[in-house]
Formats: sequence, C-alpha cells, structure tokens
Amino acid sequence: MTTFTSAYPTGEVLRSTIAASAAPAARRSFSGSYIASISEPAALRRHPHLVRFGDVEADLDLLIDRAIAAIADGEPVEDEILGHYVNIASLVRAVSFREGKLLEQAVERLAKANPNVIVLTQSLKLPLVKAALEAVSGNDWTQLDGLKLDCEAPAKGSYTPDLIIVNRVRHTAYILDLKRSLASYGDTSRLEELKMKMMAGAMVLPDWLYKHHKRLMVDTVEVAIVDGASRPSDHAAGIWALSEIDDLLEIDGVAACMAELRSRFGRRVRELLETEARKALSVLGIALSEADTAAGMHMPGKPLVRLNASNSYEDEQAALWQDDDDGADDLGCFDQSEDEPAPARIRVGFARRPAAH
Repeated sequence: MTTFTSAYPTGEVLRSTIAASAAPAARRSFSGSYIASISEPAALRRHPHLVRFGDVEADLDLLIDRAIAAIADGEPVEDEILGHYVNIASLVRAVSFREGKLLEQAVERLAKANPNVIVLTQSLKLPLVKAALEAVSGNDWTQLDGLKLDCEAPAKGSYTPDLIIVNRVRHTAYILDLKRSLASYGDTSRLEELKMKMMAGAMVLPDWLYKHHKRLMVDTVEVAIVDGASRPSDHAAGIWALSEIDDLLEIDGVAACMAELRSRFGRRVRELLETEARKALSVLGIALSEADTAAGMHMPGKPLVRLNASNSYEDEQAALWQDDDDGADDLGCFDQSEDEPAPARIRVGFARRPAAH
C-alpha cells in the first residue's frame, strides 16, 4: 500500500500517462520521493478517457437544482442576536454542507467516463484499527509501505471517507476526502487528525474491500484531500487541488466540468442570498420606521439631534438632556476620607444554585 504524489508544478491540471514499465516505480510511499519517469512528450500526455461539460450538462444541472432546493427548504431557528438576518445565516450554513455533497455527487457522475473506475459512495465506514492508529502515529510513514491489516481487528471508532475510487486495471484504490475549502483548516490540528484517520483507514482498506465488496482486490491504496477552492496543492502532504482531479480519475476534462459546476452553483447561491437580504432589509426598514414613530410619541419634549447642524456634539447632548440633569452623580458619591476596606475572606468555586429560603 502506498500513496501517490507528483513532482509536477503546484496547481496544474495534470495530464500525464505513465508507461506500463514505469508504473511500479511511479508509486510513492507515505513521504518518500517520486521516482517515476514519464515516457511521452509533455504535449502528448493525455488520459485515455475524456468528458466534456456538454455531455453531462443536464445531469450536473439537475444536481445543482437539487442542492439549491435543499438549501432553500431549510427551516431557520429564531435567533435573538441575528434577528431578521437569521434566514441569511441559515442559508450560508446550508451552502457549506450542500456544496460538499454536490462535489461528491458530481465526481461520482463524471467518473463514469472511465469504465475502469468504480466509485463507492455508500456504507464507507472504515474501522480505525488500534494497530493501524499506533503504526501511523508512532512510525515514519515511509516505514509502513506494504503493511496491510485485518479490518476486523479491535478498533477505536471509524472513519467515513467521502469517496472511495477503485481503478480495476491498476488494482489501485483512492480514499478521497473532498472539502469545499481548506481555508478553515490552516491554523488548526484538524487537518493532521484527518490525515491520520485516512492513513489508518488505508491500512485496512484492501482487506475491507475484499470482505465487503464482492472480493474486490487492490494492491495499492492512495489517499488525497481534495480542496474544492483549488488553492495551491501539496502532494507530499496529501493535498490535491480540485483542478488536478483529472489524474485521480484518469479522465481529461473532469476539472473543467467541476469548475463550471461550481461557477453555476455559486451564481444560484448568490441569487438566494440577495433575495433573502432584500427581505431582511425590507423588514428592518419597517421596524425602524415604527421605532422612530414610537420614539416621537413617547418623547414629545425631546428635540432631535441635528446631525447636519453646526452645533458641537457636546452642545447637542447638553440641550437634549438638560431637563433630566439634576447634578447628581448616577454612580453615587464616595467619601475619599474613608479608610481602605479591610481584606475579606473570598470563597472561590463553581457556581451553585442559591439556597432556598
């Protein structure tokens, strides 16, 4: 079992085809160096399969329609802080979830252009075998190449990848975790924790596929975290840009289709947000008008502060509150001649209910 990385420049859509004789050397261990050579000139490096957006437009538009409908059908919970803007916040939260699902469904659909590829999407709970977790956390990953563990061994929880892609010709399985954006993972340990789970799952995947998916056999497992925002990738760290997904599926045109999908989805999302924003501002305008009217009725003797007048702010405040100012200090008066209070014994502890009287 190995992971695959590439020596190509960061962020490119990769189109390489590796010669069959070089294929064994084209595999990379967890953190080893890439040692394959490419036999074809760069201009001729094409994958054997191709997909165009026009061929799948109807299917992808249907996926977008379903995602937008699910976002719009959400029932927001009233929030005292967000008030009239709660619908907008609810939409934003739903977008984050639905976009990830949309990416998964689109990859599954586009993968059909390669008859050698099987995409698994259901019941993908991989056991996190204790031995696998210990091996990944206690050893350099380069030392674990080729190690396969029993998926029914004692486990500590499980990991569910977004997709498992199996290339039956290469006998290779890919564990994919698709993220709409990795921006929120930059300063946290969550990304490293995710990688640990993925690698531990990779160590039991060959046995798991054989036992749970009709004796499906693979001799190589590769993991990749796919960034939907296509920021610069880092294959040595397992990060792939969505713009590079052609290489994972061995299909030219997948990245272009995914880019168009996200563009169309983004336009629909912004239309939803603009509609809700107009509604919120309309309600807010009515509320402000009513509040102004109520304030005028309850404070008939209070002159309004003239924002465009030449008077200073202090003059306006003095005029506004002169009838209420009786010269007393609202905070009370303190006798500076009093001695400092004597230290008192303070009890510190967890909050408790007051005793009943």
